[in-house]
Amino acid sequence: MNLVNTVRFSLILIILIAPQLVLSDTFVVKDIRVEGLQRISPGTVFNYLPVKIGQQIESEETGEIIRALFKTGFFKDVKLEREGDVLIVFATERPAIAKIEIEGNKALETDPLLLALKDIGLAEGRVFNRSILDKIEQELQRQYFNLGKYAVKLSSSVTPLERNRVAINITISEGGTARIKKINIIGNAAFDEEDLLDEFSLNTTGFLSSFTKDDQYSRQKLSGDLEKLRSFYLDRGFINFKITSTQVSITPDKKDIYVTVNIEEGDVFTISDIRLTGDLVLAKEAFFPMIHLVRGEVFSRKQVIGSAERINALLGNNGYAFANVNSIPDIDEEKKQVAITYFVDPGKRVYVRRVNMKGNSDTRDEVLRREMRQMEAAWYSAEQVTRSRERLQRLGFFDEVNVETPAVPGSTDQVDVNISVTEKPMGNLAAGLGFSQSDGVIFSTSLTQKNFLGTGKQVSLAFDNSSSNTHYRLGYVNPYYTVDGISRGFNVSYQKTDFDEVDTAKYLTDTGTVGVNFGVPITETDRVNFTFDLISTNFKPADTPSDVVSAFKNENGDSFFDFKIGTSWNRDSRDSSLMPTKGGMQSLSASATLPGSDLEYYKIAYRQKRYFPLSNSFTLALNADLAYGDVYGDTSRLPLWENYFAGGTKTVRGFKDHSLGPRDSSNDPVGGNIKIVGNAELFFPAPFKLMEKTIRLGLFFDAGNVFSTHGGADIDLGELRYSTGASALWLSPMGALGMSLGLPLNDKSGDDTEVFQFTFGTAF
Repeated sequence: MNLVNTVRFSLILIILIAPQLVLSDTFVVKDIRVEGLQRISPGTVFNYLPVKIGQQIESEETGEIIRALFKTGFFKDVKLEREGDVLIVFATERPAIAKIEIEGNKALETDPLLLALKDIGLAEGRVFNRSILDKIEQELQRQYFNLGKYAVKLSSSVTPLERNRVAINITISEGGTARIKKINIIGNAAFDEEDLLDEFSLNTTGFLSSFTKDDQYSRQKLSGDLEKLRSFYLDRGFINFKITSTQVSITPDKKDIYVTVNIEEGDVFTISDIRLTGDLVLAKEAFFPMIHLVRGEVFSRKQVIGSAERINALLGNNGYAFANVNSIPDIDEEKKQVAITYFVDPGKRVYVRRVNMKGNSDTRDEVLRREMRQMEAAWYSAEQVTRSRERLQRLGFFDEVNVETPAVPGSTDQVDVNISVTEKPMGNLAAGLGFSQSDGVIFSTSLTQKNFLGTGKQVSLAFDNSSSNTHYRLGYVNPYYTVDGISRGFNVSYQKTDFDEVDTAKYLTDTGTVGVNFGVPITETDRVNFTFDLISTNFKPADTPSDVVSAFKNENGDSFFDFKIGTSWNRDSRDSSLMPTKGGMQSLSASATLPGSDLEYYKIAYRQKRYFPLSNSFTLALNADLAYGDVYGDTSRLPLWENYFAGGTKTVRGFKDHSLGPRDSSNDPVGGNIKIVGNAELFFPAPFKLMEKTIRLGLFFDAGNVFSTHGGADIDLGELRYSTGASALWLSPMGALGMSLGLPLNDKSGDDTEVFQFTFGTAF
């Protein structure tokens, strides 16, 4: 036993024996007095004392009393004395933490660090314990190791202050971030190392590593990558694949990391047989489409598990809510074959007793129930329950929609479906201020009641104003005009547009519209809409009109009253309306004025935008926007205000808004009756972690133009304009700010180019 241990043992012995020397006699406690307290109240000490007034104390119980007070963590020294029949407790408190300062931290923010320290027990106002400080230093070091900062150095100091307090200072020297220099896979013969490393999220330093952080080692990431590697082999028939060892080493300067993974591939196994057993409550023919395995093909764990999940879902959709399907492999090592047996245990068939709604204090029950696809007293269907939840979420009335299916107490074949919602405010009063280079300053305000009086009906009043456009609109929509979900709506609007202000042909329109619309659900996600509008338009050319503007007025007049019908099909499967990463939008629309209208024309448009997640950070977006319009009857040409335009932030960036396509005698753009636009864009988050949810960057390639076939002109695809560049979207507290730097690739003489473009206040 060394000197330190000897001293420590002696102190412990003194603490345990000394009280017994003081309280050597047995006595009955008539009173208890606590001395030495500064911050802690005597009542706190009495709560923890295992002795009460009137209780007899034996000499051997004093050690237990002292240990009980030490366990509280409030005291660094406790002594017991006796004065007659009075037990005196002398307690020396541990110091309180007056201040905690952290210096030198850049990779980890101070406020989250202080919050984490508080959870562990180190916070201002609490009792200071040196052992907790040591644990915190270890935890901080672990967090920095997870960030790849293996050269981090931590030092802490404790400064005594007056009134038994201390100040704690933690100084951090983060050092540089260690990068993965090399990842080696040893033992692979069937696949190239490059193909295997493509499965890893960890990587060596590359061009985009400063954004993706994929070259920073993390134990959790490596564990995930090893599981991906195991799945890669098991999905290709290597049933006996093993990862024999993994080594991670770091260079002495703590800058480079080397990862080595040793594997044993084994042999490829094929499927020899597929069997179904157990209680097959459905016809065998119903199970076969669920099993995506073929005899003689290479074994795939992914397909085996997926087939079991599909069988389970099939049973769940037929009322067997508690079904269990197990896949049991029978491996023949000699023939390198495996037989898969699916054992089906359906359990009891379950039906729904009640569908209960909770949390809809303002929204009527019927608004929720008409979205339900799972009915009461019907067999339980997992698919219908999921679909019901999705439909409730799409209403837009609720922040959260939660569904639970608990078993009915005392029953083995019944469940309840409990819907719990958190309502959003039903009314929305919004005002906004924005700016775009084409429209100038835009002021908008709207009053919308999306769930009017809890009925699910929508009432809205909107006003928009800019240098080029003034727009008023009143709208009403009843989404369940019929019990089948056919919607009906009305709208009244007035719009005044000065096209000269957007740098197109010089004329002005005043348009009033009264309309009715119907929406018919086709599937759970698709909808067809029908519209009928009465439109009154006054057309006013500028004082010195161009030839196109004059010709239109001379041929068609300047005051029009039209009957317009339209239909559209829409599908929206995006995961977000502002920053989508998967899914897409698709729409096909057609509209026409009826015979007898002052202007007789029709328009057809198709648009599709798809988002493909390439990784956790990168998303590829592809967009196609095609439109065509023409006239019939006595109308000479498509109304100028119904023409399509191209150029600018939403079509072909790098060219000025509305500037592409045909021009009039004043060299002003007049648009065309055909639009062809395509875009490809690679999105990725901002390099700053704090802004990755509010800022999105992109690299784009745009192509497009508008054409006019008036007078028999042909479409010349050689006139398509191309551009490339970078974009950014910032969801600022004041509104969405969109910016782009566009480089035209084939601009021609007379084109209006604009490298930097932006909009503020509207989505980009």
